[in-house]
Amino acid sequence: MIHAAGFLPLPFREEHFLEVSTLPMHHRDPFDRMLIAQARCENLWLLTSDPHFGNYDVQLIGMGQA
Repeated sequence: MIHAAGFLPLPFREEHFLEVSTLPMHHRDPFDRMLIAQARCENLWLLTSDPHFGNYDVQLIGMGQA
């Protein structure tokens, strides 16, 4: 179903792990920190309504924004 929608999985690679270790502890959720690290490494945008994500140097699309 994910592939049919045009999405591809993004494996968690060593560079992502290393990036997580450099992130300040603005956000303590390990899964969210993983997403932030991947977005930073891969130059991707994140779609979120979580205000903690804004504390990181990552491109965001907030819920409810155009």
